[in-house]
Amino acid sequence: MAQEKTTPPAAEAKPPHVDSRVRPFLKWAGGKRQLLPQIRRFYPEHFGAYYEPFVGSGAVFFDLYTRGLLAGRQAVLIDNNADLVGCYLMVRDQVDAVIRHLRKLALGHRSDPSAHYYTIRDEQFNPERQRIFNGDGPKSSCYTPALAAKLIYLNRTGFNGLFRVNSQGQFNVPLGRYTNPQICDRENLQRVALALAETRADIRRAPVETILESARPGDFVYFDPPYAPLSRTALFTSYTADGFSLADQQRLQHVTLELTRRGCWVLLSNSTAPEIADLYDGNREAEAVGLSTYKVPAKRAINSDATRRGQVLEYLISNLPRHD
Repeated sequence: MAQEKTTPPAAEAKPPHVDSRVRPFLKWAGGKRQLLPQIRRFYPEHFGAYYEPFVGSGAVFFDLYTRGLLAGRQAVLIDNNADLVGCYLMVRDQVDAVIRHLRKLALGHRSDPSAHYYTIRDEQFNPERQRIFNGDGPKSSCYTPALAAKLIYLNRTGFNGLFRVNSQGQFNVPLGRYTNPQICDRENLQRVALALAETRADIRRAPVETILESARPGDFVYFDPPYAPLSRTALFTSYTADGFSLADQQRLQHVTLELTRRGCWVLLSNSTAPEIADLYDGNREAEAVGLSTYKVPAKRAINSDATRRGQVLEYLISNLPRHD
C-alpha cells in the first residue's frame, strides 16, 4: 500500500546562489539542460538529502544548487561510468591540479587539433585508463588530476561530447568539428568544486540498487537512466560498455516503486518507448504507489542523421505534483 504523504508546496523562486553561473563541466549524452524548465515544475521545496543516480553531466544537481535548493543538504551522486566518477572526484578534491593540466592540453590543441587529439586519446588517455582498469574492474579512486583533465579535454573536443568505448574497452570517439572549443573554463570548474564541497557530495560508482541502503523518507531522488530506444535503429551503446537493457529498466522500476513506498520524493525521465509505457503509464503497481506520468516536449540532440534531430515527447514520471 502506498505510504500517505503530505503534498509539498511548490518550489518558489529564490534569490540566485552566489555562484549562480555554475553549470555542467562535461557534455554528456542525454544531458538535461534543455529540459530543465519542465523538470523544475516537479522540484519539492522541502526534502532531505538529494540523490542523483545516472548523474552524467549533473544538470539537475547544478540547477538545484544554483537555485539554493541544496543549501544545508547533502548530495549523493552515483554513476556506473568509472571515468565519469573518477573525473568528478578529481574536480571535487584537486580542482587546481585539474585546471593546470587542462590549460596545457588547451595550448597543445591550438597548434594542431587533429594530431593533438588523437595523440592524447590513443597514446595517453587509453593506456593510462588501461593501467587503472587492469582486469580487476574500474577503479574510480585511482583517477588522477592529469587523467581527469584528459577526459574533460576529449569531452570538450570529441564528436558530440560522447563517451563511447569499443569491445576492448578503448575510448574511440573521433575528433569533433569545432572551430574554437572552450576547453579550460577555470572559473566554472572552481564553482563546480565549490558546489560539490558545499553539498558534501558523496560521489560513487555503484549499481542503482545501492540507493535503497541509505535513502530515507523525505529524500528527493532524480533518475535519468539511459533512455529506452524508440526504434531498433535508435539503439546504440554510448553510456557504458554494457549498455542498459530492458531488464535494467525493469530493475529500475522496482527501485522507483520501493523508494516511493518508503516516502521518498521521486522524479524519473525516460523515452516514451512502449516498454517504458508498460512499466509506468497505466501500470497498476505504479499507480498504486502514487506515480503519475507526463509527456513533455524535448529536443533530440544526438542522431547521426541531422534531419532527424528535432522535437520528441519524453516521459517525466513522479509522485510529486506538477506545478504550472
